[in-house]
Amino acid sequence: MMTPKYHGRPKIVVLGGPTGVGKTSLSLALAAAFGAHIINADSMQIYRYMDIGTAKPTPGEQAAAPHHLIDIVDPDQEFNAADYLRAARPLIDGLHAEQVPSVVVGGTGLYLRSLLKGLFEGPGQDPALRERLKEEARVKGREALHARLASLDPDSAARLHPHDLVRIVRALEVLEVTGRPISAFQTEHALAERPYEVLFYCLNLPRQELYERIELRTAAMIEQGLIEETAALLERGYSPDLKPLQAIGYKEAVAQLQGRLTRQEAAAEIAKQTRRFAKRQLTWFRGQPEAVWRSPAEVDVVLREAEEFWKE
Repeated sequence: MMTPKYHGRPKIVVLGGPTGVGKTSLSLALAAAFGAHIINADSMQIYRYMDIGTAKPTPGEQAAAPHHLIDIVDPDQEFNAADYLRAARPLIDGLHAEQVPSVVVGGTGLYLRSLLKGLFEGPGQDPALRERLKEEARVKGREALHARLASLDPDSAARLHPHDLVRIVRALEVLEVTGRPISAFQTEHALAERPYEVLFYCLNLPRQELYERIELRTAAMIEQGLIEETAALLERGYSPDLKPLQAIGYKEAVAQLQGRLTRQEAAAEIAKQTRRFAKRQLTWFRGQPEAVWRSPAEVDVVLREAEEFWKE
């Protein structure tokens, strides 16, 4: 394989896709072929002590190629997309300066969007206006606010669920404060910030095959000790109400430990919720026009395309 060329903006390969599809093995193939470093973009793999339920690369896989942004915060520490951006961008820039290619791997859409397009903050807030809109939602219902947004800013309304009150209020707030739709600001922002040249893959499988993999992975997690891993987290003093422990897998494990689910029921619920999560992930990836869709089995194709991309 060739050595990537280094000039201009950093070139990064992104491997996205639903949970359980096979992103890790393909990332290791890219790392082996090009000497690339792997940068995590999974919002659960950042947490220490949470290995099985987050499907982190195994110690052997992490030893096979340099991995970054795994095990960087404790489960009770706050970490959001802005924190991810502050951590990932200097890392990629530093690797580029050292002539080392980066492969970004994960299924957390917000992390990927913040990395590739920046975070949009938009115009300032109007607390009094926000309260008035929230009160209107309490009286008339969230759907009424969504309907108003649809009449004033149909592009934004089309992207928002009628019950997504936080974002509906924000969109109406921007309209009233500035006289412009928030979608216009977001479009301008998206055009302004493009720090990388990107080859963006979304890995996918036929639905039934993906669901079968999710079932098998769920069973493997239980067998490998997901319940015991969750018990160890609780024994460390971490509250079951923490956001990471409310994630799929850990939430059901807590319920099993508390006697609210049997082991079999917990496994079935984890698999069901993971399937639903995979569907939501795919919906997000389908909204990314730059995504190149590949099967995880198309290793040779991806390696060839990555070589051409880095060689240009």
